[in-house]
Amino acid sequence: MRALKIAATGMSAQQMRVEVISNNLSNMSTTGYNARRAEFADLHYEQVARAGTVNAQDGTVLPTGVQLGMGVRPAAVSVKLAQGALSETRGDLDLAIEGKGYFEVTLPNGQPAYTRDGALKRDGEGLIVTSDGLPVAPEIVIPEDARSVSINASGEVYAHFANAVEAQLLGQFSMAGFTNPKGLEALGGNLFAETEASGPPFQGTAGEDGLGTLRQGYLEDSTVDPVYEITELIEAQRGYELNSKVISAADQMLGATTQVR
Repeated sequence: MRALKIAATGMSAQQMRVEVISNNLSNMSTTGYNARRAEFADLHYEQVARAGTVNAQDGTVLPTGVQLGMGVRPAAVSVKLAQGALSETRGDLDLAIEGKGYFEVTLPNGQPAYTRDGALKRDGEGLIVTSDGLPVAPEIVIPEDARSVSINASGEVYAHFANAVEAQLLGQFSMAGFTNPKGLEALGGNLFAETEASGPPFQGTAGEDGLGTLRQGYLEDSTVDPVYEITELIEAQRGYELNSKVISAADQMLGATTQVR
């Protein structure tokens, strides 16, 4: 009774779909989060009678044949890249990326990682870091006596001092872009790592080479649409129930077979 195993693959697929939806809903308030979507593909087929096979009785060719599917399998969990809405925070070190691109940060092991979370902070030495304390590349240090900080659309960081009329340029944030951003590996903590699928990063300046510009005092909202996710959740739940009914029906058929006298 193949129906038991086929329906089991369907239930596993819908369970995975629910898990992806659950992760999206749990990150509906995560800065710069892009929603994910579970994608599936059918499994291999048993060729009972191949299409195009010659019928031995009269020599005609079978137009379609008989192909029995073996179920479904997960194919990918794809990121739906989209620009999130910008929320005003008025924070000096809150930056939102309008368009494509990522900030580059340095992990504790010295390897680079990439993020769209622009909720930046200043550590005890004045270094600009992420919420987890990772330095943003290139490293920019804000002097202790700086009265305020301003960052323009191209990522130039200026410090304003009480005894100076003109602002002092401290440095400029660089941006990183990828040929295939969907191929980035999610590390957690709003961080991504380069993979062979994403291609190597190309460094640039905000507003140039197709990279987005920066908005100081804003943060990018999550792209999760709660109404869409709830609709997907209902569909996944119904799909799970239907596959469970197939298992019940197959079990009843097997029970009828064993009870034959």
